[in-house]
Amino acid sequence: MRRLLRAAALGAALSTAAAAVTSCRTQPAGQAAQPRPARAARYYCPMHPSYTSERPGSCPICGMALVPLETPAAAGAPAAAPAQGVAGRAAVTLSGERRQMLGVRSEPVRRGVLTRTIRTVGRIAVDERRVHHVHTKLEGYVEHLYVDFTGKHVRKGEPLVSLFSPELVATQQEYLLAYRAQQQLAASGLPQVAQGGVDLLEAARQRLLLWDIQPRDIETLERTGRARRTLDLYAALDGYVVQKMAVHGARVMPADALFDIADLSRLWVLADVYESDLPLVRPGMDAELSVPYLPGRRWRGPVAYVDPMVSDKTRTVKVRIEVRNQDEALKPEMFADVLLHSGLGDGLSVPDSAVIHSGDRQIVFLDRGEGRYEPRPVELGPRVGDGFQVLGGLAEGDRVVISASFLLDSESSLKAALAEQGAAAAGAPPAAGHRH
Repeated sequence: MRRLLRAAALGAALSTAAAAVTSCRTQPAGQAAQPRPARAARYYCPMHPSYTSERPGSCPICGMALVPLETPAAAGAPAAAPAQGVAGRAAVTLSGERRQMLGVRSEPVRRGVLTRTIRTVGRIAVDERRVHHVHTKLEGYVEHLYVDFTGKHVRKGEPLVSLFSPELVATQQEYLLAYRAQQQLAASGLPQVAQGGVDLLEAARQRLLLWDIQPRDIETLERTGRARRTLDLYAALDGYVVQKMAVHGARVMPADALFDIADLSRLWVLADVYESDLPLVRPGMDAELSVPYLPGRRWRGPVAYVDPMVSDKTRTVKVRIEVRNQDEALKPEMFADVLLHSGLGDGLSVPDSAVIHSGDRQIVFLDRGEGRYEPRPVELGPRVGDGFQVLGGLAEGDRVVISASFLLDSESSLKAALAEQGAAAAGAPPAAGHRH
């Protein structure tokens, strides 16, 4: 009897165990799965956020201690969403210690008068309107050269060359005859006769003046009563003789140029401007230039002319700037550094250090306070000073990060990528158990 009772109890125990095992193996698919083990914490380098590790330690790049990366508390917790309007970036929160360690600084977006500065180079040239070509209006021979070398400085009214011309000698003798006749006919009682003498003398005088005979030379001719053998040509302006074609003893014709005199008190600067900058260049805008051999000195002048043709070799346009050169420190054919200042009116601007150029877009990080930084896409205009004009994406007073922005961008990109991986892992179905 005892044996039968023991056998029945043992059979019941085995049946219960077998049922339990079968129940575990055939668990309905809709029943909730057991909690998965928590994911291991990850660590990264604050200076090189692209480096991550599953265990604490030091960065192999810079040796800085790794810090834990912020992750959701549970596998099923929602992951941090990317910042609005910036794909691949996430908002970043830094402690005060980390902000100080990274050197994060920010400043507000300011509004003011914006000026675009175009930097280029230019060549100094002679003002073509201040070049005088010296010709003779009659045929003759070079008797004497007062200016005997190129580069000599001359004053207005200073003699340049003395010419001998047989035609000029004959004309002077005709003038003396008319002068004497006018004096004799002036005493005549007939007004018509007296006036005829005056007209004859004036005609001879005008002929001499048309040959560039100076009035003082005509007065000398009247006073001495003798014709001069030579004619002196005088400088019409102050300047330098940049070309000398006259040679002693040479025969000259009215078509021959004897000297070229240039006034260097005002000069041209011919600057090269690229096609991309042409919309900002206009006549009348202010320009500033300097030369390497006179550091610290500046000249200013307006843009007087913009060439309508583009050079097919350099893809640039010549811009002509007029500058004063009273002390003649600037010399033709020098090269100069040129700054063209173009006013853009009133607007917003951000420093260059605040902008992150990421492919086809520009990003800045907004300082939201208490260590929170948010990426923001912006639309930028031309460069102004040390920054860029803001066309959209920011408002006056918004604080933008101006230091360590690239480190923030790296951490923001890494955080967004890890958040996407965590979200994908949290949404994946658990692996099904094996059936036997």
